[in-house]
Amino acid sequence: MRLIKIAIIAGIFLVPSVALCQSYNQEKRALANFLTRMYEDAPFEGVKAVEDYENAYLMSVVKLDKGKYKTESALNRVASVKAMSQASRFFNGSNVTEDMVIHTTENADGTSDTEIIENIREHSTGYVKQLELLTNFPAKDGLHVYVFVTPIKRD
Repeated sequence: MRLIKIAIIAGIFLVPSVALCQSYNQEKRALANFLTRMYEDAPFEGVKAVEDYENAYLMSVVKLDKGKYKTESALNRVASVKAMSQASRFFNGSNVTEDMVIHTTENADGTSDTEIIENIREHSTGYVKQLELLTNFPAKDGLHVYVFVTPIKRD
């Protein structure tokens, strides 16, 4: 009798939490499928704000060449850092400076060689929390696509 009571009480508490977990996973899977189809329809890299019926998300897409990284861990870490950098620029802005150096040398035969060096620097300050890897998949161009998301508030 006591064992039955414990089973009933456990069932009362466990069933709702299992149902919520399944609902959460189904929502994430549906969002991942939607964003994957969206990407495949019009490939891009960078940051976009997207909405489903109930939520709004910031989506950060990164494309990487798997062959350039020795381990899967390094590849995932680079993807994560690039996604956070893109999201930080989106939320906090950035300051871009540019300068150009033109170096000319005169040769003994009277001709000259010109070398142009263009330096572009971008500075951004900020932090983006809760950027979650939603999905990753191979792209048609041979690169690997990582899709990160974070919920954003609607106004």
